Amino acid sequence: MKAVNISVPDVVREIITNNRSIHDCLKMDLVNYTALAVKIQKDVEAQVGGPVNLNTIVVAIKRYADSYERKDDVQNEPVLKNARLSLTDGIVDVKFSANDFGTDDLVDLINRFTQIDPDYGFFRLTDSFRLLTEDISDVRKLLESFPSQKNNLQTGLAKISIHIPPTENRSDVVSYLSEMLHNRGIEIINAYFGQDDIIIILGEKDAARAYEILRAEISR
Repeated sequence: MKAVNISVPDVVREIITNNRSIHDCLKMDLVNYTALAVKIQKDVEAQVGGPVNLNTIVVAIKRYADSYERKDDVQNEPVLKNARLSLTDGIVDVKFSANDFGTDDLVDLINRFTQIDPDYGFFRLTDSFRLLTEDISDVRKLLESFPSQKNNLQTGLAKISIHIPPTENRSDVVSYLSEMLHNRGIEIINAYFGQDDIIIILGEKDAARAYEILRAEISR
């Protein structure tokens, strides 16, 4: 199991990365940072799990925007230098409401998932949690025991895990990769940030092509 604790800069980066309109406007310097911070504050607080000072969000937005200015200097050297990639298709994204589970029930659910897929991803938010796991029959049977959750299941996904050595700069990776894939007609559905890995979620139909693009970036 891989659990992820998300920081404010990571949440801000994820929100911007997953919203193409905000991403493009920020890149073109058409966004007022404070106004954007006000707009996304509730989403940031929901994912972080508590109140977040507006100025903290503004600073995170500015740092993200500054990364665009640094890209011209970075592009001569591969952003994914020394990175390792792994691709897993047949992924299902399951969102559960935290209100539907007591502590014992949640522990039992996690233990049951661990027995089926020890490498699943667990992402805890304020009022919900998400599981990324293989879409196999045993997982389906387990999910069927929670009929109220059926509408929160997204299938047809793949994940690309990107391990970047601690000696390499990670600050620009997601924004750079999101733009690079977007320019080739591939959109990232979601992105998760851990201490060791960045996980990007894509439609299964785009996964193989995205993997080849990223692998070529490593070899560049």
